[in-house]
Amino acid sequence: MENVGTVLQDMAAIRPTFLIAVPRIFNKVYDTIVTKVNEAGGFKKKLFDMGVEAAKQRRILAEQGKSSLMVNLKFKLVDKIVFQKIRDLFGGRMRGSMTGSAAMNPDISHFFHDIGIPLYDAYGMTETTPGITMNCPSKFRIGSVGPVMDKIRVVIDQSVVEPGARDGEIICYGPNVMNGYHNKPEATKEIMIPDGGVRTGDRGRFDEDGFLWITGRIKEQFKLENGKYVFPAALEEDICLNHFVQNALIYGANRAYNVCMIVPDPVALDAYAQKNNLPRDYKTLVENKDIQNMITREILDGLKAKYGSYEIPRKFIFISEPFTLENGMLTQTMKLKRRVITERFTDRIEALYKEGE
Repeated sequence: MENVGTVLQDMAAIRPTFLIAVPRIFNKVYDTIVTKVNEAGGFKKKLFDMGVEAAKQRRILAEQGKSSLMVNLKFKLVDKIVFQKIRDLFGGRMRGSMTGSAAMNPDISHFFHDIGIPLYDAYGMTETTPGITMNCPSKFRIGSVGPVMDKIRVVIDQSVVEPGARDGEIICYGPNVMNGYHNKPEATKEIMIPDGGVRTGDRGRFDEDGFLWITGRIKEQFKLENGKYVFPAALEEDICLNHFVQNALIYGANRAYNVCMIVPDPVALDAYAQKNNLPRDYKTLVENKDIQNMITREILDGLKAKYGSYEIPRKFIFISEPFTLENGMLTQTMKLKRRVITERFTDRIEALYKEGE
C-alpha cells in the first residue's frame, strides 16, 4: 500500500482475494461504517441494524443446523443493498483475511464473518519464524488464535504467574524455533530454555478443543496498589475502537488506579469541528475541554460492560503529539514503547495523580 491512510483506496484498486493484516485495519473500517450509519440515521440505520441482526441470527441458526426463511430474506435484502458495498471497499473479491500482531475484537470479527469476509486470527513471533497457532476455514473459533500448527508443540507454564490462575506463559517447541539471537548470548539465555523451548512472554490457555486463547502479556502486565493485575493491551485495543481515538496507553503500576493517555484521531476531530463550527486547528481541538469530556464519556461507556471497575482508567491525558516510529514511541511492528512514552509524559502523569490528593 502507499501508506496507512490510503489502504482502502489501494485495496479497492488492487482487489485482493486474501489479505494479511493487523486488526486495526478492520477496526477502522468497522468504525467508519458504524459512524456513517449513525450519522445518516433514519431508514439507512434501520436497514443496517436489521441486516446485522439478520446476519447474526443466520449464523446462530446455522450453528444449530437450522435456518429461517424470513431471516434469510432479510439478510439477502440488506446483503445486496448494504453489505455488498462494504465488500466493495476491499475490492469485492476478498475471500478472507489472516490477522495478527494484536487481539481481534470478537464482535468486529463476527461482523465481518457474517457479511462474508471471515477473519482468521493467527499467533506467533519472529523467534518462531513466525507461526505458532492459526485459525483457518476448516477449523476456527472466533476470539481464539486457533489450534497449534503442524510439528509444533506448545506448553503452558503456570509457574511464572500468580497462584490459582487458569493460564500461564506460552512456551513453544518445534523446528520453527530459533537457535538464539546473533551474538547476544545473555538475551538468548533469557528467552530460551535448556530443552529447546522459547518463552513467548505471552499468557494463554487452551480450551477443551485445543484452541489457544491469549490472556495477556507477561512483561506488560502490572499490579495496582491493591494487588489486582491489569493487562493494558486489551484495554488499549478496545479504547482504540472509538472513532475519536488514534492511540492509547494505560498506566497504573503500583498506583491506586489507572490513568490513560489518549492521542485523538485528527481526521475524526476535523470532521467533528467542521460539523460543529469549531476552529479546525488540531492542537486547539485536542485541548478543548468539551471535546475531551465527550471522548472520555464515550470511552468509559464502551469499557463498563467488559472490564472491572479497577481496570477502567479514572483520569485521562489528551496528547496532540502522535505515537510514531519516527519519534521513538512505537516499535518497528507498531507496538507501543511503554517506557519511552511514560518517561516522555512523566510530569503530566504525576500531575494527574496529584490532582486527587
